[in-house]
Amino acid sequence: MDKNLKGLKPALVWKHFAEMTQIPRPSGHEEQIRAYIIAFVKEQGLVWKEDAAHNVYVAKPASEGMENRVGVVIQAHLDMVPQKNNDKQFDFEKDPIEAYIDGEWVTANGTTLGADNGIGVAAILAVLEDKTLVHGPVEALFTATEETGMDGAFGLEGGMLQGDILLNLDSETEGELYVGCAGGMDASATFDYQAEPVPAGDYVAMKLVAKGMKGGHSGIQIGYQRANANRVLFRLLLAQSESLGLRLASVDGGGLRNAIPREAEAVVVLPAANVAAWKEAVAAYEQTVIREFEDIEDSISIFVEEAPMPAEVIPVAVADAVAKAVVGCPDGVQKMSVAMEGLVQTSTNLARVVSDGKQIKIQCLLRSSMRSEKEALGAAMAGVFALAGGKTELTGSYDGWNPNMKSPILAAMTTSYEQLYGKRPAVTAIHAGLECGIIGSKYPNLDMISFGPTICYPHSPDEKVEIASVEKFYDFLLRTLENIPVKA
Repeated sequence: MDKNLKGLKPALVWKHFAEMTQIPRPSGHEEQIRAYIIAFVKEQGLVWKEDAAHNVYVAKPASEGMENRVGVVIQAHLDMVPQKNNDKQFDFEKDPIEAYIDGEWVTANGTTLGADNGIGVAAILAVLEDKTLVHGPVEALFTATEETGMDGAFGLEGGMLQGDILLNLDSETEGELYVGCAGGMDASATFDYQAEPVPAGDYVAMKLVAKGMKGGHSGIQIGYQRANANRVLFRLLLAQSESLGLRLASVDGGGLRNAIPREAEAVVVLPAANVAAWKEAVAAYEQTVIREFEDIEDSISIFVEEAPMPAEVIPVAVADAVAKAVVGCPDGVQKMSVAMEGLVQTSTNLARVVSDGKQIKIQCLLRSSMRSEKEALGAAMAGVFALAGGKTELTGSYDGWNPNMKSPILAAMTTSYEQLYGKRPAVTAIHAGLECGIIGSKYPNLDMISFGPTICYPHSPDEKVEIASVEKFYDFLLRTLENIPVKA
């Protein structure tokens, strides 16, 4: 296993990324990576500031002869998504990422890699460090806690940024320029319950596990129509609970709100006489789901195993209502864009279902480039949960970023890319909540573009970044900085 990332090119980018893999930085725990950034910019003698939202701002003067160019803000977020395989022992708040080179890619051992958005951060640090580069006035903006709520972007102070152009380095397909993104909203439902004793008699406890699904980023991969582990799990529970006398004791499905659920499990109690029939039903259901997703998923596994007897179970009426709500709740792609072929316009991700002995909590993330559709979808989901007896909160709403096809920086970057690589870049929008929408609402005159290297399977333990694409992305960034126009 080759772990020598610092031997890759461009050297400065990979140096910083390799060092970042050793610094824990899951969302909400970014103290160490901020300290790394601040120590670095102090060493470089650059002007910096940390604002109340824990964004870090850095200013680098123009290189000689470039003082008359338009100012550019280069932006990336500091946090990463902490996802791991269930069998992986790992503490994202303490352990370094086990990154390694796998052929043409860099990936990690059983966890997310953090290339989203670590490569963007590393590229900015390389620009700040390299004194041989040609560029006008450059500002770096490292935002906080993007993955779990875009806290840094929402808390960004007005008047901090002086540049007229924003280059967001948080896209994930090299050769594409993003000029728009979706807005988002959280839908969180709760079902209260009073736990009951396990029924008397000859009962056994078993754990139902649904795993092996691909998961991925709930915006970028939602259009692939991958299996949702929560819906897979509850669909079986809803179908079999009454006939086999299943009593739901606990459930733990999915992970982060912006990751398509890969795994879900539930502990159930049932009469010993029905165990054989339960195992047969699970085995048959596994084959059904495999057939349904045979062109999308390749490792679905659904099985039961013995479990310790729980002290309590969830009331039948609550468990039944939650199962119906999960199965009936909108999930996945809701509408495709008519204006831009292949672009998802509106979607939702039923990300998390978990019990704690007093409540069952359901967490969903809605996305849409149309505010009205996002709000209508939220109302529909709240209606489903209300009919099942749950309470829903719709929070964290933010608008998307509307494309400007007449953008001057879009025209300049299109020309630069064509000069470098002999072909025009694709110009598109993304069904994910880039910070551009929020930053643009605070700085409405910014001319914005988002781009990046090729990153596959972000937000999942299969995350990987293509080595060659990092070099192309960084060279393109440098060419863009060289060609920034003169101030009017």
